[in-house]
Amino acid sequence: MTALLSRICVAVAAHDDFDGWRDSARALIQAGVAPDRVVWTLPGAVAGDLFAACPAPDPAPDPAPDAPPVRASRDYLDLAGRAALHADPARFDLLYRVLWRLQRAPRLMADRADPDVRAIDALARVVRRDMHKMRAFVRFRVVRDADGADHHVAWFEPGHHILRANGGFFVRRFAGMRWSILTPQGALHWDGETLREGPPASRADAPAGDPVEALWRTYYAAIFNPARLKIDAMVKEMPRRYWKNLPEADLIPDLIASAQAREAEMIALGGQESGRPPESLAALDVAVAACRRCAIGCNGTRAVPGHGPAQARLMIVGEQPGDQEERAGRPFVGPAGQVLRDHARAAGLDLDAARLTNAVRHFKHVTGTKQRLHQTPTAREIDTCRWWLDAERHLVRPRVVLALGASAARGILGRTVSLQHERGRFVPLDDGVRLLITSHPAYLLRLGDDAREAEAARFAADLALAAQA
Repeated sequence: MTALLSRICVAVAAHDDFDGWRDSARALIQAGVAPDRVVWTLPGAVAGDLFAACPAPDPAPDPAPDAPPVRASRDYLDLAGRAALHADPARFDLLYRVLWRLQRAPRLMADRADPDVRAIDALARVVRRDMHKMRAFVRFRVVRDADGADHHVAWFEPGHHILRANGGFFVRRFAGMRWSILTPQGALHWDGETLREGPPASRADAPAGDPVEALWRTYYAAIFNPARLKIDAMVKEMPRRYWKNLPEADLIPDLIASAQAREAEMIALGGQESGRPPESLAALDVAVAACRRCAIGCNGTRAVPGHGPAQARLMIVGEQPGDQEERAGRPFVGPAGQVLRDHARAAGLDLDAARLTNAVRHFKHVTGTKQRLHQTPTAREIDTCRWWLDAERHLVRPRVVLALGASAARGILGRTVSLQHERGRFVPLDDGVRLLITSHPAYLLRLGDDAREAEAARFAADLALAAQA
């Protein structure tokens, strides 16, 4: 009983009131109140609940006369500000305990093995994800205000106390329209100038749909790409609990069910709807630029067409354009292209008379990095793009095709190739063309000096064989 009476009860004004909690926590730290003496009470706590154990909040204690300033690292403040929005009723107890420990161990947040640090990080990550899902899955429906103006209303059910924290994002994103976001926790209303808060709402307060919804459903079904479908990843990014409020969600089961058949049809056509090859290289370039039949075609880069004479005796096929090629719109203009040109010149090959192209026409790269780092295309992506390469070869009619690397060889042959076993000899193709497989010049750039010298000799010999043919 004595221990219970010695506790200090502190009320948190709102579930997301991190600033108010921080002021109270700072005063408690300076007064020397240990974490086991503090009870944080939350709005709406039920009587008898652990977090409603105090009949009334206690006044803030006076700090000790010689109390030093409260120390809190930037890492702590960043994580604590997110973790405070979590629905866990014990979150403020955890935050205060870590803040108390920071006064004696300033580098505590760097210890990722510490249970308290890991717990705060876990809460912050969940909140960050919930904020992202709200930004992704809010769907506005248009209603008419009393003055006849359009007003966009959305219903959302956040898992945590993120509504006000996300308000700034929606103001910036939809600054030019009048909108309201209704949730069980409260509401936000934007009139184009002022953001106001409102009381909690129910699903019945939001409109059921609008005429634009049918257009959106048609668009969603049209862009649903079965070749990119990974059900586990999709459900992870779009959890099923959000589906009930998404107008496109009732289309998903049928789209998933038909995905395998649609994908097989796409591959059979090689990514071209009509199945008829373009009748000119210009038409081919236009069609390739519009192709969105694999993930690479949808990554925001532009297609890089083949370059060189319309009828060339030699066609050189690389893997895919790189960063510099995508920016220039021409194949083999980067470092690997320079290696190819140097060796071709030494072998007596005139690249200006050759057709230069790639097995894959868009640049696949690692996302989320400052530099666009090359990423190898998958076998499926190469096979999807093979239709375009076959169409180009049919139009150019080369006598010899030089495939640079295993991906280029697969684009020609349609199968996995062992480069070391099949390089350096001609492979006859069905149309009478002779295929020669060698390494990609980019491979030489990745080797050490000794290994590069040996591989360069083999590469030079392969190019000399192509020149002789």
